[in-house]
Amino acid sequence: MTEPNPFEMTSTLVAIPSVSFEEAAIVDFLHNRLNQIPWLETSRIGDNLIARTNMEKGQRLLLGGHTDTVPANNNLEPRLEGETLWGLGAADMKGGLAVMLSLAEAIPSPAFDMTYLFYAREEVAAEHSGLKDIVDAAPELLDADLALLGEPTSGTVEAGCQGTMRFVLELKGERAHTARPWMGVNAIHRLDKALNVLNEYKERKPVIEGCEYHEALQAVRIEGGVAGNVVPDSVALTFNHRVAPDRDLEEAEDFIRSLFSSIIAPEDSLILVDSAPPAKPGLSNPMLASMIGKHDLQARAKLGWTDVAFFDQRGIPAANFGPGDATLAHTQEERITKPAVDSCYLVLKNLIETGL
Repeated sequence: MTEPNPFEMTSTLVAIPSVSFEEAAIVDFLHNRLNQIPWLETSRIGDNLIARTNMEKGQRLLLGGHTDTVPANNNLEPRLEGETLWGLGAADMKGGLAVMLSLAEAIPSPAFDMTYLFYAREEVAAEHSGLKDIVDAAPELLDADLALLGEPTSGTVEAGCQGTMRFVLELKGERAHTARPWMGVNAIHRLDKALNVLNEYKERKPVIEGCEYHEALQAVRIEGGVAGNVVPDSVALTFNHRVAPDRDLEEAEDFIRSLFSSIIAPEDSLILVDSAPPAKPGLSNPMLASMIGKHDLQARAKLGWTDVAFFDQRGIPAANFGPGDATLAHTQEERITKPAVDSCYLVLKNLIETGL
């Protein structure tokens, strides 16, 4: 069997546009390739693909990745310069997809049962995620003992992830003419105490399974005002809280409410608008621990939120591990190198072929 060339496949995938909600062409390509692999059973649910072995190996490893990209920024066409491939999605995350497809084609007798998951619409609001389509139609196809997502991590293991919460604090006042402000209460002026709470917040940095997470609390939007000559009677402050995985969302919400309790009057409100849970590192999982140990990989906390939380909520340990530099994602300078793709491919190939 000819050894696959995951870097060459990365170039092929980058050449197929797949902006969110327009993934059909790349999914058709992947579906055709997966259907030609005799040891895999492939299911297509909308624009999502799940290819699985069923060899009764006793353990199952899931490799997953999203097929969509953000809109182009004058970088739609791939460009190869030596061992560097430039183009939309090269790092985020068609390098990871190419590694997955190459592994699926190269390994007929894995040490674990395998699931190769290609899902749509990750780069948009979570409500549109292709993972939800699969859960609604056939959730058992996502069962696994470990999930590794091929997001760009520069070849390190990014363990777990932080949760995210968005709150809106609405403070009330009383309208008056700006020539007679003493006859009203300026709601915007009341923000000083709320902003002080944010400024005086001390970030927690819990260390979990050897990974240091760094919580955050940041104002992201202020809305208020009536007219240039009116004392405003209302103002809304939106802020974001990043939550380490040693707290659940309920504990985090209680903490936030306690921070603001002294400045909120009965007529004010503090509303949790949306949230997504954190995920535990999962570094004690035998498959993940074996991969890290054999290749002396660095493991670090994932400070943002990723789909590893989706799997953690289903009781499946998950981590990010993929080729490419995440800081180049969504930029005009997005690119990936052949050594990065090949290194990731070889680490995963060793795990799948040799086991623990």
